[in-house]
Amino acid sequence: MDQTWPADAAGVLTLPSGRRVRGRGLRVPPPPGPAPRFAVHLLGRRPEPVPWPARWVRWPDFRLPADPADLRSALAELWERCATERVEVACAGGTGRTGTALACLAVLDGVPPQEAVAFVRAHYRPRAVETPGQRRFVARFAP
Repeated sequence: MDQTWPADAAGVLTLPSGRRVRGRGLRVPPPPGPAPRFAVHLLGRRPEPVPWPARWVRWPDFRLPADPADLRSALAELWERCATERVEVACAGGTGRTGTALACLAVLDGVPPQEAVAFVRAHYRPRAVETPGQRRFVARFAP
């Protein structure tokens, strides 16, 4: 796993399996250090291109993904890749949509859905997963 993020790198969430993923907001420059090898961007509009492979999931701010199946597919790819690669998930601010996606990723990693929001808030950002709808989305997300 030497190609993954260091556990103490900015925005890095270590899942129970030991896999690591970086969450961040796209409104600010990336933290110093190596670039991701793959990213999932959660935005209402197509994001600006980045110099690494990235996948866009249409997801308006403070809402839910426009196509939940597309999000599930993107998160499944992210989860597979984070075993051996530096991957990130990002929205504009890095809190609501990113936190929701990280909580769903935690569910894929074995965290019970009803505990996933608390897990992400404890290990990523205390205010992650901003809306009641986002919290319900995570609670209904099945592995």
